[in-house]
Amino acid sequence: MATVSMKQDPSVLAARLGRAAETAAGADLDALLISPGSDLRYLIGAGAGSFERLSCLVLPAAGHDAPPALVLPKLEELGYADVPASELGIEVVTWVDGENPYAIVTDLLRRGGAAPARVAVADVMPALHTFPLRDALPGAEQVLAGGVLRELRMRKDAAEVEALRKAGAAIDRVHARMAEFLKAGRTEAEVGADITEAIVAEGHVEAAFVIVGSGPNGASPHHALSDRVVQEGDVVVIDIGGPIAEGYNSDCTRTYAVGEPSQDDVRDTYAVLQAAQRAAVEAVRPGVTAESIDAAAREPIAAAGFGDFFVHRTGHGIGLDVHEDPYVVDGDKTVLEPGMAFSVEPGIYQPGRWGARIEDIVIVTEDGVESVNNQPHELIVLPA
Repeated sequence: MATVSMKQDPSVLAARLGRAAETAAGADLDALLISPGSDLRYLIGAGAGSFERLSCLVLPAAGHDAPPALVLPKLEELGYADVPASELGIEVVTWVDGENPYAIVTDLLRRGGAAPARVAVADVMPALHTFPLRDALPGAEQVLAGGVLRELRMRKDAAEVEALRKAGAAIDRVHARMAEFLKAGRTEAEVGADITEAIVAEGHVEAAFVIVGSGPNGASPHHALSDRVVQEGDVVVIDIGGPIAEGYNSDCTRTYAVGEPSQDDVRDTYAVLQAAQRAAVEAVRPGVTAESIDAAAREPIAAAGFGDFFVHRTGHGIGLDVHEDPYVVDGDKTVLEPGMAFSVEPGIYQPGRWGARIEDIVIVTEDGVESVNNQPHELIVLPA
């Protein structure tokens, strides 16, 4: 995935590091070990990739005297030049081929004398690194860091909310241009190629995903692209998104008809879906649970007899990752708080016939909800 280096306010990053250290201490951890990925970008503003050479932020839990340290291969150091390490109190420790980076991490964790008893590694740290770290710290229990960082990342700060608004507006501009791309006689792949270009042209770094599900392909929620030729009268599901330069993602689905729908039940069924999506968004407010939003979307669809055709959760959190906590699904009892951001995307999928989905990204506010997507929710009929 492409990344763009973006300088961030050191005070914001310092606050995140402090909260992460405090949360780690509260979870009886001695340290967090965070490899490249969205967690590292969240904490220090770096968006580098993960390679066979270990890169790792060593973040001691609050109460430990040692400062955080960023362990990097010497050849990767310039890739982290925008990290305000000195302002954040992060020690940068480089190593070269032939040195043992896992021993370096072990030495950093043992500063102060005591060996760590329990450390949390990034959820996305490759086994290539987790196993050598385990060998280097045979007395330390290893757990996943996601349980610590999810509590921080679920609650977006003002800068994150603004980035999500920017991403939402950018993907709205792509949907507004759909009549340029989606026409009878073109293949899904041809339509998808044009959409991919438009996603970048309208303000994204890249297209993370492009789904063009025409006719019966629209009944497969994760259909991507194919050589199927779009027919006049087709219902087409367009689900698209990607990251903007700040790293935050868009994700928006609209359902189109290419000319008047060729099947008689389309408009009535779509009206059920539209009502369900609206009911779910209107249910969003602080103090309710994530699973209650799923129930609000599911009830109208089930009441209309389409419950078996709504085959996925109602939504997922979004931010530096397209899919992150919280998840809007039965069983997720997360209590919604201001700053939480997630999709609301019910769908109705009739195998062999057609499908439809409406998706907006919403943000919980102090007294309700804000949608960052504002394209029409009606079935959009395009010229064939």
